[in-house]
Amino acid sequence: MTSSPHLPDAPAPPPQPNLAFRALRGRRSPGEFAAAVRRSAREIGERVSCDARYIGRVEAGEIRCPNYAYERVFLHMFPGRTLADLGFAPRSVVRGRGARLTVADRHLPPHDPQHHEESDVRRRAFMTGMTGSTATVAVAALTPFGVVPPQTRQAPLDRHPARAGIGAVEEAIRRIRLLDDRHGGDGLYGRAAAPLRTAFELLDSGTASRDVTDRLQAGAGELAISVGWLAHDSGRFDDARSHYAEALATARVAGDDALEAHAFCNTAFLARDAGRPREAVRAAQAAARVGARLGSPRLLSLLALREAGGWAGLGDQRACERALARAQALFARGGTDADPEWMSFYGAAELAGLEAQCWSALGAWDRAALHARRAVALQDPHFTRNMALYTAELADDLARAGQIDEAAAAGGRALALLRDVRSSRVEGMLATTARVLLPHRRASGVAAFLTSQSKPRH
Repeated sequence: MTSSPHLPDAPAPPPQPNLAFRALRGRRSPGEFAAAVRRSAREIGERVSCDARYIGRVEAGEIRCPNYAYERVFLHMFPGRTLADLGFAPRSVVRGRGARLTVADRHLPPHDPQHHEESDVRRRAFMTGMTGSTATVAVAALTPFGVVPPQTRQAPLDRHPARAGIGAVEEAIRRIRLLDDRHGGDGLYGRAAAPLRTAFELLDSGTASRDVTDRLQAGAGELAISVGWLAHDSGRFDDARSHYAEALATARVAGDDALEAHAFCNTAFLARDAGRPREAVRAAQAAARVGARLGSPRLLSLLALREAGGWAGLGDQRACERALARAQALFARGGTDADPEWMSFYGAAELAGLEAQCWSALGAWDRAALHARRAVALQDPHFTRNMALYTAELADDLARAGQIDEAAAAGGRALALLRDVRSSRVEGMLATTARVLLPHRRASGVAAFLTSQSKPRH
């Protein structure tokens, strides 16, 4: 393997212990401190999978700067302090050119990414190819605009290829979700197929221990759902349906209730968007039957919202209201450690946004606008795609409610957010709003929105 022409082959400097962070832990054990981090996360509607190992990595200096979720939690735990006060390096330094070269050109092997942080710009670990009894594991940096060609590293001969690739599969899932939160699905879907294909190749690569197979099946299924969501968000409904079905089949083979509930949840959402509301109700109810065994009220709350969306599509307001009331009651019970990691997006803003969509489907425009406005107000701006989605929903609800000037203003804000987001779903909503506002095109605000909406953005 040739070394990079941009960086000498000298080893990277060892990490420096984070003494400031260690001092904040005080007499608590790493496990006790990790529990406090999780509690603080729930207080602000965040979801982090913090454990003693993560705390140890921070204190050892292995995590030079936390990801955005952990950053919000730490600053909530220690108000008035900055990341520097907590012993972390600036994100601009960790994610800069030097960090990229260190990771990409030193051909680092994949590692257990349970708490891998953003030490380089939107890193994604992928796998390519199978050779004999070993896996060729690729580590690639994927940005929203392209893929850096992977550098490969042969897995040790005494390791099964499935074990060697688990970390890369799980990291791919996290990175897809991270990029989707910021940029939407359109620009990511085509580049997400390779890791999904390889994940299933690893499952077929031969016998492995049960724990390895179970973990890889779960990872492959979750990756299929993530790729399916990118297809869904970019308007490729048939592709999304296929990926969700693949995830569901994997869940059934593995006997994985959590994966099955997730697959049915996304299937219900897709069915609603594809104009199959009765299928949406059935899929949501199937997800709830499986999800009831998982002990997560927040999961059941989201599934109730999926069911409500189906009832709204069928025009059954009474059934929709019952499902919404159930969703709100379950949400009010708060988060628990049983909440799936993929549900980190589901907070008060998403609850309000999905309720707005239900009232919109029922034609209750003023009521829909009320909830959409709440969703915009509650949404963390860090989740750019969701902010664009809720703002577009608000614009459409206001337009249909006859609040023309305010609708045009909201539409303009949504268009501004689309500079960083590529989502056919959001763009389609704004195109519909433009048609509603077209009869009012002589109004100055409406004219400006229509002109901006007609311009290409990407």
